[in-house]
Amino acid sequence: MLPVDSLNLEGELAGSCDTSIKSDQASAPTSVLASTSAPLTEADVERAPRPFPAVVEIEDLDWESLRGFIGGGDIRARIGSTVARMEGFLDGPPRPMLFDAYRGFAHDRVIHLTSAGDTALWIIGDLHGDLLALEAALALIRNHPKHGSANARIIFLGDLFDDEGFGLEVLLRVFELVMTNPATVCIIAGNHDEALGHDGTRFTSTVSPSDFSEFLNSAQADESTIRAGKLAIRLFQNAPRALFFPDGLLVAHGGFPLADLHPRLQETGDWNAPSCLSDFVWARAHPTAKKKLPNRFTRGSQFGHEDFAAFCSVAASLGRPVTHMVRGHDHVEERYQVYPAYKAYPILTTVALSRRLSREFLGTAERFPTVALYTVDSLPQVFRLHIPADLVREFYPEASEPPTGDDAS
Repeated sequence: MLPVDSLNLEGELAGSCDTSIKSDQASAPTSVLASTSAPLTEADVERAPRPFPAVVEIEDLDWESLRGFIGGGDIRARIGSTVARMEGFLDGPPRPMLFDAYRGFAHDRVIHLTSAGDTALWIIGDLHGDLLALEAALALIRNHPKHGSANARIIFLGDLFDDEGFGLEVLLRVFELVMTNPATVCIIAGNHDEALGHDGTRFTSTVSPSDFSEFLNSAQADESTIRAGKLAIRLFQNAPRALFFPDGLLVAHGGFPLADLHPRLQETGDWNAPSCLSDFVWARAHPTAKKKLPNRFTRGSQFGHEDFAAFCSVAASLGRPVTHMVRGHDHVEERYQVYPAYKAYPILTTVALSRRLSREFLGTAERFPTVALYTVDSLPQVFRLHIPADLVREFYPEASEPPTGDDAS
């Protein structure tokens, strides 16, 4: 096992990993890309699904060094310089982040890529203040024997904070990653990120739980913390809501424009319409339903597998073929899920949560967070991080308590 070096200039964690593969599912035959203009047909619905690569179980990261790295408190100790540098990044000459070059205009938040690039591309789902899962994921990403690299690219699927944990530290670490090499980091806005605001006096949030805004308001005397919260709002205001990849992969935090928006979308081609942006962030996947009626009285409407197939047809008619999707948002128990009902147009949900959240009522206190590796012409490959249970309990003792509280979005 390789030791963890002291913090280097990029603030990254070193470590080794065992990437032995254990297959949870057999791979299915590769499907053909959807037509760019033809409407959905019965044959489309019945066609072979995209393959799902074997899940890789990561069991041998340097957990002791990880414990020391996180427990040292260095992230918060650097907050002054981190905040000042991030303010300079946002206020200074433009330094494009990953995939910004493909924006159709300055504030385009639904980005159509013509190339996925050549270097490894990793996807990290909901963190909700899970600093332990984030650092474990970064150790894997930097040191994987085949795909690891200091220049590996990362897509964050949003929801960096809320649900207790280490929301400020996670935010600061993401700031550090951006400032080290913005061209390798893309941050998709999640619903908790989008919900954070400031009314000129106090921080606000339009989602529950909203403990991060409450934490910021309790720290009014700490100028650096307040500035960090305001930086988060600025960063997420123009963050992408969705990425369309050339092989048909759709990447978003939540979902896609639901059925009631399709006629207007086909008429205008305006992917950045507020209602479309909202569905990319807030819509939830129903694991088995064929169709769900959009409910515009709430932002978190559900969709079914036929709804996704219909959207794929609309997207293809607008020159953005979609055949499969990766998302976060839903805190599935195994921390990843491929829904059998979505066999024609598959969806992978992945979240990076090493603990049971207080609003989760079932399952063990300790979980195996997942990250995913972009794989051309298939669903991304899932890597499960087997963080030792005692390490999870050490950093999140509240996760071992019986779950209480109301379910929330």
